[in-house]
Amino acid sequence: MHIAMLSPIAWRTPPRHYGPWENVASLLTEGLVARGHDVTLFATADSQTSGTLHAICPQGYEEDRSLIPKVWECLHISELFEHADMYDMIHNHFDYLPLTYTDLTTTPIVTTIHGFSSPGILPVYKKYNNKVFYVSISDADRSPDLDYIKTIHHGIDIKQFDFQPEPDDYLLFFGRIHHDKGAREALEIARACNKKLILAGIIQDEAYYHQYVEPHLDNYNAVYVGSVGPVQRNQLLGKAYALLHPINFNEPFGLSIIESMACGTPAIAFNKGSMPELIEHGKNGFLVSSCEEAVEHVARIKNIDRLDCRQTVEDRFTVDSMVEKYIDVYTEVHEKVHKDFADSQANKN
Repeated sequence: MHIAMLSPIAWRTPPRHYGPWENVASLLTEGLVARGHDVTLFATADSQTSGTLHAICPQGYEEDRSLIPKVWECLHISELFEHADMYDMIHNHFDYLPLTYTDLTTTPIVTTIHGFSSPGILPVYKKYNNKVFYVSISDADRSPDLDYIKTIHHGIDIKQFDFQPEPDDYLLFFGRIHHDKGAREALEIARACNKKLILAGIIQDEAYYHQYVEPHLDNYNAVYVGSVGPVQRNQLLGKAYALLHPINFNEPFGLSIIESMACGTPAIAFNKGSMPELIEHGKNGFLVSSCEEAVEHVARIKNIDRLDCRQTVEDRFTVDSMVEKYIDVYTEVHEKVHKDFADSQANKN
């Protein structure tokens, strides 16, 4: 099967540091190629793949601010759909905009919905509900207005994450510096526990950072290390006493949770969105409802077996598992489309 994989172009695929959607598109592409599938990755020109790279945009527009996002998004998406008939399947990781091109081709299209940035984008998904096959990344992140072919949790390349049986004593916040992700709450929890907090991630909201994060940084008890690459990510996650994930929104998935568990580090997360699908309370982390409750559970982290955290990922969240589930979806879509076509031809006769 010849598959066109449409990755976003905010960042390189795979990303150098931040870029969760690009990361998933890359892992899936590499896993498919390793299994003998013919995959063309539509991504930025500096992207890396063992498949065939097809690129229009020179690099991620978040990495080169001279690039106008909408201009390059239009060029990028249209480039794929102008070649759509060359492929047996198109897999869209680019949110709702590519859906508006889908009536221009008969090639089946699978769209992984990586989250809803706003209820305002739902009309596009609803319009193409019977044309495109939607995959959700968690059961919690499904819209009742849409039909889905499957929920497929993200998987990670577990070889990139070393199990650490003996952590240091610091807490870790690993995510976007933004109200949604709860950097402010993480600082509050760490202060109440009298524990060091390391914060890592891109600053997505400058005003939020300057008001709620920067005043508390002292390079000792509270340290911001910026956005980190794979090597430093592995070290930070592995040696953390616990990952703090005090989110203020319904998290669609939460890659940092399973990356942390792969290193043996349990998470304390606010019980929102997909968190109950990732964390088994008391087994590989804790689900809490407030900062005060999070503080109480920091003291209970020592009761979590770090091997159980690692085992959770090995059992449920590997890239191999994710790839196999997507192959099943492609097969199901391929068979359904061909059956529908055969039925329509029979009705004509």
